[in-house]
Amino acid sequence: MQIRVYYEDTDAGGIVYHSRYLNFCERARSEEFFRRGMLPAGEDGSGFVVRHVEADFLGMAKLGDLLEVRTRLLDEKRSGVRLRQEIVRDEERIFTMEVQLVYVVRGRPKRIPPELLEIIRAL
Repeated sequence: MQIRVYYEDTDAGGIVYHSRYLNFCERARSEEFFRRGMLPAGEDGSGFVVRHVEADFLGMAKLGDLLEVRTRLLDEKRSGVRLRQEIVRDEERIFTMEVQLVYVVRGRPKRIPPELLEIIRAL
């Protein structure tokens, strides 16, 4: 998914805030559901929640940059998945993270439904 860096993403010097990289990755994961006409969270209180994140800030993005978020499935379990997400600018990696997501229904871990697991695998 491509994301343009807007003024709201930056500090007074035009550099992207560190927390926005996490937002960009979240947006890319959600966009895959939207693209398929689905919501990333269900009306029954179901959805994926972040359990753990490890992030590396390798460079910086600036106002106006066009970034690409790349996502790859590393591991899947009954109620969770582990993903690697990278943000690149002009083929240069500027951010990487591994994120562990758990599927919950009303706050309790549950087996990931097959149709949702298919979407995650397609990332």
